[in-house]
Amino acid sequence: MEYAALAEILFPQIHDTPEDIEARFPPRALPEGAAVTRFAPSPTGFLHLGNLYGALVDERLAHRSNGVFYLRVEDTDRKREVPGAVDQILEMLTEFGIPADEGPQLSASPYGPYYQQQRAEMYQACAKWLVARGLAYPCFCTEEELSALRETQTAEKANPGYYGPWAVHRDLPPEDAARRMEAGTPYVLRLRSPGDANRRVKFTDLGRGALEFPENDQDVVLLKSDGIPTYHFAHVADDHFMRTTHVVRGDEWLATLPIHLQLFSVMGWKPPKYLHTAPLMKQDGPSKRKLSKRKDPELALEFYRERGYCAAALKEYLLTLLNSNFEEWRAANPQLPPEDFPFSVKKMSVSGALFDIDKLNDVSKDVVARLSAGQVYTLLADWADRYDPDFAALLRRDPAYAESILAIGRGGAKPRKDLAAWSEAKAYLSFFYDELFTPAEAAAPMEPDTVRAVLTRFAEAYDPADDNAAWFERVKEVAAGIGYAANMKDYKQNPGAYKGHVGDVSMALRVAVTGREQSPDLCEVMRLLGAERVRDRLTNQLR
Repeated sequence: MEYAALAEILFPQIHDTPEDIEARFPPRALPEGAAVTRFAPSPTGFLHLGNLYGALVDERLAHRSNGVFYLRVEDTDRKREVPGAVDQILEMLTEFGIPADEGPQLSASPYGPYYQQQRAEMYQACAKWLVARGLAYPCFCTEEELSALRETQTAEKANPGYYGPWAVHRDLPPEDAARRMEAGTPYVLRLRSPGDANRRVKFTDLGRGALEFPENDQDVVLLKSDGIPTYHFAHVADDHFMRTTHVVRGDEWLATLPIHLQLFSVMGWKPPKYLHTAPLMKQDGPSKRKLSKRKDPELALEFYRERGYCAAALKEYLLTLLNSNFEEWRAANPQLPPEDFPFSVKKMSVSGALFDIDKLNDVSKDVVARLSAGQVYTLLADWADRYDPDFAALLRRDPAYAESILAIGRGGAKPRKDLAAWSEAKAYLSFFYDELFTPAEAAAPMEPDTVRAVLTRFAEAYDPADDNAAWFERVKEVAAGIGYAANMKDYKQNPGAYKGHVGDVSMALRVAVTGREQSPDLCEVMRLLGAERVRDRLTNQLR
């Protein structure tokens, strides 16, 4: 029996050849140098920050070159699939500003299907083609036999694996394989590797540069006993037929690169370019370690949603981790969208970028400060709807009032940078809402009689129609009337001549009106609160 006949017995239902499939998915009509990248998660769990990190590299490579970024769902492990995971993947990519051009549930899907389960016939067509040429074969080894094989190899100090003389079914005559199949003996389909571990393969990784490693000699499994392809086989076929030009993946896959390059070779296909990224790291005492799902809640994307980090801020922070020159570019281009940044894989760390929550907060404050009051209100209210409904009710009760609060100190060359995450907003805005306001226990570090004089005099003098200059003149008048310096310059020149200075008076007013020592511009705060509430708070503080 010839191998071609064995291929027909193995795949009688398959009539297409790899060439037929290629005809259905011709090379993409894209500009010279355009990258086609893919984000290919498994729906066996929810996305985490490392996934988003890699997806952003994919998206930037594609869209900076006028190429295509697509989503492919690698759903071959149905037993571990999490219901709703695909919807969550699509939602997260959109929410964090990394939208795919093609993929499941997307209208532009010319190279689909985008679920691997729906591409089974393509894998089988490739497998049939390999068997017909003697490049793949059925293996009937049981788990017990494979375990015994490993024990023998260990005892003989041989390299472990299924290869060469250890591949017991590699040279099984096709007719013997056919008889076993007819008898119902379970089998997997293996590659008949043409490799030799004594030969070296040279390869250039986009991030790590020139690499060299032993050629693969293992007869790896292509199709499992249930006919489902392994990752090795499926991703090679998919990346070829979907015309992927660049594969971005974690450096834990580097060890399997010889297998994948060999599979492209035996199929007669040009491999894509590979970029193996280092993991996100975390400082743990004196050393660094990889961010862990088990130890580090900040790896989960839900961590950022619950705390209310602006999606645009998280994206910008990831860009600072991906390219060390992003911060310099952002400082020179504060108003440009991050998509204009000239992202480069050559500036990515090969040892692992260090995740720092404090740095994220700094970046987030900068991003939020650049937003308009209307944008902040929309994002904040939407977050509060989901995570703090009582606060959301206050915000939505009077949107114009809430937006006016958020407008204080916004814009200009030096905008306020108070908020890193929406979860901080309730405490920040609390004194604007009577339901949340907590008066200070003491009005200010002044003598009680002095505080009383400050609050009483200002309550009588306050005029909500005053602009900032007129408002401050009234504060200075109050200061002068109780023996405090109305000008800081005078106080610094002769501090002994005064009880204090105008800043002390302003602080007494601030604490009485807001319940805290730090707040946005006090004149604007009072204007928004209104004369009645301002006088009520000044009066209440006197009691």
